[in-house]
Amino acid sequence: MAVAVSGLWCTNPTISRIPTLESRRMSVRFGPLASVASLSSPPPTIQIVGGKAPSWSGDGGASSSNSYGLVDVEGDEDIDWVKMEADLYYWTKALRPVQWYPGHIGKAEKELKEQLKLMDVVIEVRDARIPLSTTHPEMDSWLGNRRRILVLNREDMISKADRNAWAAYFSRQGMKVIFANGKLGMGSTKLGRLAKDMAANVNIKRRAKGLLPRAVRAGIVGYPNVGKSSLINRLLKRRMCPAAPRPGITRDLKWVRFGKDLELLDSPGILPMRISDQTAAIKLAMCDDIGERSYDVADVAAVLVQMLIRIPSVGAKALQDRYKIDNDCLCGKTFVQKLALHLFSGDTHQAAFRILADFRKGKFGWVALERPPR
Repeated sequence: MAVAVSGLWCTNPTISRIPTLESRRMSVRFGPLASVASLSSPPPTIQIVGGKAPSWSGDGGASSSNSYGLVDVEGDEDIDWVKMEADLYYWTKALRPVQWYPGHIGKAEKELKEQLKLMDVVIEVRDARIPLSTTHPEMDSWLGNRRRILVLNREDMISKADRNAWAAYFSRQGMKVIFANGKLGMGSTKLGRLAKDMAANVNIKRRAKGLLPRAVRAGIVGYPNVGKSSLINRLLKRRMCPAAPRPGITRDLKWVRFGKDLELLDSPGILPMRISDQTAAIKLAMCDDIGERSYDVADVAAVLVQMLIRIPSVGAKALQDRYKIDNDCLCGKTFVQKLALHLFSGDTHQAAFRILADFRKGKFGWVALERPPR
């Protein structure tokens, strides 16, 4: 069963067989899951959080015994991400669905599919905090056997342990991965060099046919606001593509030249027409990778709080210290309401926006919202 908490759904620890992020992605491509835990009819709304709550120490921090089974990974505390995904699945079940598909995306998707035929290599940019949630479910079928470079942007917003875990995960899949910081330009030089190297055989084949060499064509694709245009501007060392820290800035495809040897295609962020995986969708909202009109800010902030409380590198104490209010339960909705009364004269929208803005600016430290499946 699940317990409704002011509009949020929280899990009961006895529920099992919750679909993971990977299995939900498989269900989108290959049909419904064979077995998914069912929800009972909603019980009356009560102000508690279901599940086995952590035992709390006197200073408000979580003690070493909690329902997320803290373990030590590469010297850093980690949590049971399978359980986190299971809880997130239920928390989002009762919320308004996050959907965003402005008109320019449909047009751009159609044009991008045509341009993909001209590309020698494709550079897919994802958000390093949520790499699985920021890939289009149809991307693999669009690219086929085309050479691909995966860029995990915003590497400065995750820990070294997270970077190592994702590098190992994608390496096992045979994918070339570069960690980048589009704002500061880290990784951009390596990306340009790798793109040229991966497509070097293009001109070898052209010379064998008696044709003149041409510039390598690389397309940069990905979800909105993951840093595609910023990465191109850093490669070119000048502002050639409009970029801003919000989704929907780039609306048209644009080819730009990088020296004599490389041409880059900047493309608008591409999303599915309908996002079936709502746990992925709410993480897009948390990381500002989807338009703000698509979600309820207070709901997203409340779920984020419940995630941060359960992440040992943040925890309840970090929230208490930052906002100077007690966090005596695990309910994110209650925390947002307390913050609204404490700082914003009861305005929950402003309180929620502050929490999301602080997370997006890294005020809670290096926080990834996903870890590779095991």
